[in-house]
Amino acid sequence: MTPEALQAFEDRIYSYVGKQVCVRAPANDPVNATMIRHWTEAMGDTNPAYTDAEWAASSARGKIIAPPAMMFVWNQVGFPVVSSGRPADPQTEMVEFFNQHGYTGVLGTNVRQDYVREVSPGDTVYLESVIDNISPRKNTSRGPGYFFETLSTFTNQDGEVIGTQRFKVLKFMPQEQPAAAADSGKLAVPTRIASVRGHDNGWWWDAVDQGRVLIQRCKDCQTLRHPPRPMCGKCQSMAWDSIESTLDGEVLSYTCVRHPRVPGYPSDPICAVIRLAEGTNLVANVVGCDYGDVSIGMKVRGKVEQVDEKTTLPQFYPA
Repeated sequence: MTPEALQAFEDRIYSYVGKQVCVRAPANDPVNATMIRHWTEAMGDTNPAYTDAEWAASSARGKIIAPPAMMFVWNQVGFPVVSSGRPADPQTEMVEFFNQHGYTGVLGTNVRQDYVREVSPGDTVYLESVIDNISPRKNTSRGPGYFFETLSTFTNQDGEVIGTQRFKVLKFMPQEQPAAAADSGKLAVPTRIASVRGHDNGWWWDAVDQGRVLIQRCKDCQTLRHPPRPMCGKCQSMAWDSIESTLDGEVLSYTCVRHPRVPGYPSDPICAVIRLAEGTNLVANVVGCDYGDVSIGMKVRGKVEQVDEKTTLPQFYPA
């Protein structure tokens, strides 16, 4: 791209800064106990403030509240995006402009939510979203690209701010892979997508590499939690250690990922939420049986196994 063409390209993308993606649109459904229950069951969150009406009635609030982390859930479009596509807006227009100029790669890099007030069943959550900023061109390990950040503001039916969310995305030009050596004679065998290892969860994956599944435990209140995170959700302590799981458990929910076929993964893998005997939940594959043999409540026993030449994972067999 010539300097003139690059300047024209950047003038166009920076023109999207400040454009409204969504203008105070109400959620399709009001905050309701059913969706709260589904979310807390999936997350393994047993806080009575979210689902126990009797406990909530006697609390300082006097009523059930929705988990603050559900803030972004209420306004999600859902299945229509798959069946009929995402409605046109400045963000989809900008993304398509990136794609047309070779920046076809996309990577969500970080998200930040700030909570201001709570919502309860019967409240309506409104969403307003804007393209807040776009970075200068960056050379990343994925390829050259631009970071753009959207700012979403959530309000209730009275116009009071519930909270905000900042979501940053990298649109990049994928780097060409180096050509295989002429005398290699064969293509590399695909492997599974590598786990993302960071400061808060690297220790957990290191243990898996050694054949163990650990469960993080709060040192102050002894509450177990998974996935790993820096603070206890019950007492907010930052002190923690871990215990080793026996890998005995039962199936809470499951699905079979049939399409599309992903290179490096087995055909028709069974993906399940496993409730471990220690009380925490773990997402893992169920193996050693057919999809039709799996059922909710089925007892399973786990093993940490090498699933390809680079990856070790806990897998669960019918007990």
